[in-house]
Amino acid sequence: MPDRGGGPTGPRISVGRPSRRVRTLLMTLGVLAVLAMAFVMFAGFWTDWLWYRSVKYSSVFTTTLWTKIGLFLVFGLLMALAIGVNIWLAHRLRPPLSAMSLEQQSLDRYRMSVAPFKKWVLLAVTALVGLIAGASASGQWRTWLMYVNGVPFGTKDPQFQLDVAFYAFDLPFYRFLLGFGFAATVLSLIAAALTHYLYGGLRITSPGARATGAATGHLSVLLGIFVSLKAVAYWLDRYGLAVKSSDFKAAENWTGLRYVDANAYLPAKTILFCIAVICAVLFFATLWRRTWQLPVIGFGLMVLSAILIGGLYPAIVQKFQVQPNEQAKEAPFIQKNIDATRDAYDIDKAQMEDYSGQATTTDDAKLRAAANTAASYRVMDPNVVSPAFQQLQQRRNYYQFPKTLDVDRYKGEDGKEQDTVIGLRELNIQGLPKRNWINDHFTYTHGYGAIAARGTTTGKNPTGSPDFTESG
Repeated sequence: MPDRGGGPTGPRISVGRPSRRVRTLLMTLGVLAVLAMAFVMFAGFWTDWLWYRSVKYSSVFTTTLWTKIGLFLVFGLLMALAIGVNIWLAHRLRPPLSAMSLEQQSLDRYRMSVAPFKKWVLLAVTALVGLIAGASASGQWRTWLMYVNGVPFGTKDPQFQLDVAFYAFDLPFYRFLLGFGFAATVLSLIAAALTHYLYGGLRITSPGARATGAATGHLSVLLGIFVSLKAVAYWLDRYGLAVKSSDFKAAENWTGLRYVDANAYLPAKTILFCIAVICAVLFFATLWRRTWQLPVIGFGLMVLSAILIGGLYPAIVQKFQVQPNEQAKEAPFIQKNIDATRDAYDIDKAQMEDYSGQATTTDDAKLRAAANTAASYRVMDPNVVSPAFQQLQQRRNYYQFPKTLDVDRYKGEDGKEQDTVIGLRELNIQGLPKRNWINDHFTYTHGYGAIAARGTTTGKNPTGSPDFTESG
């Protein structure tokens, strides 16, 4: 029995296996915990089923359920199979341990401890990874259903001439498959490398070769698959540029290609795709050459190319070609975005006509009524006037106004309700002259007042600034 005593003169306490009563109690608690989790899951499942059935949409529930189960089983089994096969193959390719180095002697005890339970360890690892992968894949049920049920839009994008359905239904599913492939390859690579190291296929401190020929070939194939998937990722990134969201000038979530995307990122992704394909071939060629020299050089060049071609080159194009004449460079892409937006809202065939602004009646009563109505037209847009509030009423650098102001109606000096644009002068903690705990929590704690301006008129100055009714 292990000695857990206090010392040579202290009492010696023998610690043995837990008593039968304790083991029974622990098993009972474990079973109760599993039953509690199962009950919670079943309660949620049954509640959803009853609700869908009550609104006559039980088919939606069953379709979703079977899709989740199918994705869980298929991708869980694929992940478990990928990990299990690579662990089994790495174990099968283990070298004979003839000369036991110091490193191998230290690993031998781990091999001895694992030996009686190798099958169980393999099953446990593959089952755990498969469960996690299956659970993750089941969350992509919408992506799968859109992929298998997608129909053409009948409209092609102007850059690649592909139907818009490709970007809405196909591309998300391809990206999911790519992500799954990356995960399976990386986990297989880690599992194979650990198995090779445990059984002597890889050596870190031992003299001689660091890896056997079998381990080199096995790992090179996995690395080749990884780089091949990276090549596919570069190719899909080309199409991803067409639906990329970014901030452009004052437009947030700008979707689509810009000049730098079409003239820098797009050719860069194509070049990187070709480089990745060549690098993958070099890794696969290691099966015959049994040397890492060329693949490592190729991989290093691919990483360097990704930095220079995929990052630095587009930045140079944006800085020195686009920014000096941005309006002219971006005009064709802005027009494509406008055309796509008009087509999506089905207003692409709308005709625009100039309005002369001439009255069609000479009736004074009608003209007076029209004048009263026109007086309430809002000329201050709460979505764009915030910078004017910021410039004219900020007062201190640590104050700011919301990006979008509020709109309300308040009684003016004449007692009539007036359309009003209003915003609170709030605290901007990032603008404090000196950031420390005292200033952040005690000195600067709140904003300073509300600022309001008439929404139907501008100020008396010729700049068109807001006509403030509450300021200071």
